[in-house]
Amino acid sequence: MEKSTAIGLVAGFVSIFVGMIIKGAPLSSMANPAAFLIIIGGTFSCLFNAFPMDTVKKLPTLFKILFRAENEGGKVELVKLFVELSQLARREGILALESRVQEIEDPFFKNGLSMVIDGMDPDFVSDVLDAELAVMEERHSEARSILTQAGTYAPTLGVLGAVVGLIAALADLSDVNKLGHAISAAFIATILGIFTGYVIWLPFANKLKVKSANEVAHKRMIIEGILSLQAGDSPTAIQAKLMVFIPQSERGELNEEG
Repeated sequence: MEKSTAIGLVAGFVSIFVGMIIKGAPLSSMANPAAFLIIIGGTFSCLFNAFPMDTVKKLPTLFKILFRAENEGGKVELVKLFVELSQLARREGILALESRVQEIEDPFFKNGLSMVIDGMDPDFVSDVLDAELAVMEERHSEARSILTQAGTYAPTLGVLGAVVGLIAALADLSDVNKLGHAISAAFIATILGIFTGYVIWLPFANKLKVKSANEVAHKRMIIEGILSLQAGDSPTAIQAKLMVFIPQSERGELNEEG
């Protein structure tokens, strides 16, 4: 599980509720069904208006990605795998890699390695993998825009909710005590709109952007490794090429083994 997402959500809710207590605002004022309907229901209605159904259906998948931890040691393991494949190819030829293809779970990696084994032109292999990567980036950008748009709609709906609440409050000025309570309740929608927009939706969109960038870097590393295998580079040369994708602080394990 991605701990930072859980920590961020918990910290966000704790901050607003503790802040309300410190400021003397009653937590009971948050029990405002109308405000939740306007903000939550309104945000989702905006998303349905803004995106086709096929795109909106991706929301559950996006939330899974947000809470799914990344494999931090993936790049180091990838370097080791390419070095191993390079050693096998130099001993037995590039066709010997066919026995290892089925062991690879990543379809992108498997497809690229299969093209190399089939003897396809290096430029063709590079073009196909680059095109697939570009399409993936576009797909990620489109999906991420759902949360980005939600983050822009929610605060504005908060203002709308406050206006609706003020209209209801000012409709009856006969009781000053009720008027004060009604005006206070009107701004709950504003709180919800700003909170969901700037603490949930927009940060979630940014996290998806970071995760997408990490995946792109991982796949670029695969492309470099596959093309190096096809070029017949030595295991040492492949390791040197792929090391540039790994932060200095994580290279210790590979350097020790080398």
